[in-house]
Amino acid sequence: MEFQIPSFSPAAPEITVAAIGLFMLLLVSFARRSASQITYYLTHAALLIGAGVTIFVGRDFSATVGKLYAQAPLGEFIRNIGQIALGYLGSSEPQFTFGQMYLADPLGDLLKIAVCAAVALVLVYGRRYLQDRKLESPEYYLLVLFATLGIMVLISAASLITVYVGLELLSLSSYALVAINRDSVRSTEAAMKYFVLGALASGLLLYGMSMVYGATQSLGLVDVGLALVDPQTANRTVLLFGLVFLVAGIAFKLGVVPFHMWIPDVYEGAPTAVTLFIASASKLAAFAMLCRLLAFGLWGLVDHWKLMLLFVGVSSIILGNISAIAQTNLKRMLAYSGISHMGFLLLGFASTSLNGSTIAYVSALFYALSYMLTTLAGFGVMLLMSRAGFEAEDIDDLKGLNKRSSWWAGMMAIVMFSMAGIPFFLGFFAKFFVLQALWSAGHASLAVLAVAMSLIGAFYYLRIVKVMFFDEPVNLAPIEAGRGVRTVLSANVLALAVFGLFPGFLVQLCVIVIQSVQ
Repeated sequence: MEFQIPSFSPAAPEITVAAIGLFMLLLVSFARRSASQITYYLTHAALLIGAGVTIFVGRDFSATVGKLYAQAPLGEFIRNIGQIALGYLGSSEPQFTFGQMYLADPLGDLLKIAVCAAVALVLVYGRRYLQDRKLESPEYYLLVLFATLGIMVLISAASLITVYVGLELLSLSSYALVAINRDSVRSTEAAMKYFVLGALASGLLLYGMSMVYGATQSLGLVDVGLALVDPQTANRTVLLFGLVFLVAGIAFKLGVVPFHMWIPDVYEGAPTAVTLFIASASKLAAFAMLCRLLAFGLWGLVDHWKLMLLFVGVSSIILGNISAIAQTNLKRMLAYSGISHMGFLLLGFASTSLNGSTIAYVSALFYALSYMLTTLAGFGVMLLMSRAGFEAEDIDDLKGLNKRSSWWAGMMAIVMFSMAGIPFFLGFFAKFFVLQALWSAGHASLAVLAVAMSLIGAFYYLRIVKVMFFDEPVNLAPIEAGRGVRTVLSANVLALAVFGLFPGFLVQLCVIVIQSVQ
């Protein structure tokens, strides 16, 4: 048999990020005095280069843009630059490499670009917070970069082995990040809970993978999918048991019922800069794992896993919204809110059917991107209000914010309106598309229940607005932050309103990406 060297082009973004990470490890050994500052900028460089490589490698950029330019006059070309970007992203064909263990496709490209952008914002928002608490260190940035690498590997996974490697790289880095404040008992306790429950979930996932392999004699997700087409080649009973364990592992990473126990404690116990990373970028990793394992590998069992996801999604919406009402800690409230939001995402994803799945996957992808953008904005405002010796993590800390800074009170109000799903903000359309997918799939009763739970959820979001604008301030300290951070955070928040008024671009982006991989 002739040995063939695999193509490294599909994995170029991951190879680039890994190479810069290893270079940073070596550099830190020789530059301890200024290592934190160097690794901060190098991490941003790695994210920028990784996103750039994702965009340009594997596509003929000049040919694509030239073709689109030839079809329109210059003025129309400039006005339709968004359409050009959409056409360019959807112009590539899925590419496998490393023996069909790795896959590069438009869905993976979009998620990788979103992850790189999200992690960059996490670093920008959290740097002053870490500096004030003497937590900034080269180890923090290295852990964030390797966790991002794990997310990117997970996004491109086309084999059960690759899924597990990416997941463990992300998980082990996340455990260490939660415990980055070694002098805090609360952080150490949260890290221990996260580690123990995460190890249990990884074991369940690995056990499910072993059952799938035993039933299909295949590790590649393509081969698993082909084995499910012929009932004679796969043991159906073993497959269903394996499916249960796989769904359990995915549910843990998403933080949904009944594997939600770690979410409130980790959100509250971890430094807020780390909580922001777990609440935003890692959710896209869980969404990618959901797509690769279920929609890509186990599509033949769709009638079984969609029922599991519908049950988990409904349970998460109910528990998350009701539990959030009683919270006085803002981070715990957002934790239970996140459980509810992930329940919505699962309802959209599970609205698929053998007759059509585009609207289901588009609604779930749109929801994932919307939630990431909203979470970045919400925790970003919290980090902005924090300072040395003060954690802005209680709801009472927001009292009278309008009298301290009308601008940031307005920004936080936009975030709360979007999370509540109030028209016309981005969160409204995210929920609307999920409800539309549920209705189209014949789950009208679940759509009505989701609307009722959203009305309950609106209470604790609007309570934040009431506290900011109608209560007397208990803290009159000025809100200090650099001009760059203020500008980026303001743009992040205003994007929730802009995309809410003009959601077409983001919707088209999700449609093109989903259609290109189906």
